[in-house]
Amino acid sequence: MVSIYLKPLGLVFGDDARQLISTGDAGALGGMAHIGFTLVEETNRGGARKIMAFADCEHDLSAHTAERATFGGLELSSTRLMGIVNVTPDSFSDGGKFVDVQAAIRHGRLIAKSGADILDIGGESTRPGSDVVSDEEEAARVIPVVAGLAADHVVSIDTRKAGLMMQALRAGAKIINDVSALGFEAQSAEAVAKSGAPIVLMHAQGDPKTMQLNPTYDDVVLDVYDALAERIASAEAAGISRGNICIDPGIGFGKTFQQNLQILNSLTMFHGLGVAMLVGLSRKAFVGALTGVKVAGERVHGSVGGAIQANMAGAHILRVHDVAATRQAINVFTASLDPNSVEI
Repeated sequence: MVSIYLKPLGLVFGDDARQLISTGDAGALGGMAHIGFTLVEETNRGGARKIMAFADCEHDLSAHTAERATFGGLELSSTRLMGIVNVTPDSFSDGGKFVDVQAAIRHGRLIAKSGADILDIGGESTRPGSDVVSDEEEAARVIPVVAGLAADHVVSIDTRKAGLMMQALRAGAKIINDVSALGFEAQSAEAVAKSGAPIVLMHAQGDPKTMQLNPTYDDVVLDVYDALAERIASAEAAGISRGNICIDPGIGFGKTFQQNLQILNSLTMFHGLGVAMLVGLSRKAFVGALTGVKVAGERVHGSVGGAIQANMAGAHILRVHDVAATRQAINVFTASLDPNSVEI
């Protein structure tokens, strides 16, 4: 647990950001040269808050500003899209649509063509109330899909299980995405360290079966920050290099409606962990609560709105269902902020 938390504010974009970063009046948010922050909010668990100019801040902000390492072979100088390929019968949004191997492969190719930089393949639903799937069943679902897509695309495997992680890597996956942050199985951290693969460590309070029953925090933003800092330290202690770590604050995983919004409002703080950041809010229940859209698969517009906000906050990777809509929205939004970077 840290004593002082630093939240970048006063965001600027495009040429304005580059100019202010070059003069030392702004920092590069998450190492991204096109997003700068001119202010810093200092806070602690006592509730004291102080806002200062970036240029006057005496705290070490190198974790917030350092350029992130390549992740799964991808540069993180701009936001990457991770397209979701759920090979499950019961995922909350698209369960059952891609349980057939060839259907899942076709879907993966389609969303890659639509703008996905990474294809995230999962065979076990972690929606609220879900049950654990056996290793054998999960492998039967995902390994043929990984093998069918990995030759031509950057594939991540969405699993909590060490054995599945290693099988998927052997089948060609490049990234591991673990919603338990290496906490589900004791052998996972050592296995990942030996593999040398990059990993996404996501925060979740409780397991999927019970996580939404009564999520409780002293301060959700600071508690999640500290929990992720601990998981990063644990991963490094197991031999996983810091450059191979990406964090995910876990929107919807053991958080209430209001807590999800508080995290989204404070995403810039999580750059202080000094690693890449992934945000996944696509089609989740809090989006439905805000928009009044009850059917998860129809929450496209609200999900894209959340993706734009996370993009502004310097998220390096966005995990989304609606790849084409998100890619188009980000392209237009980015062009409007940085017109000199656009060539038609």
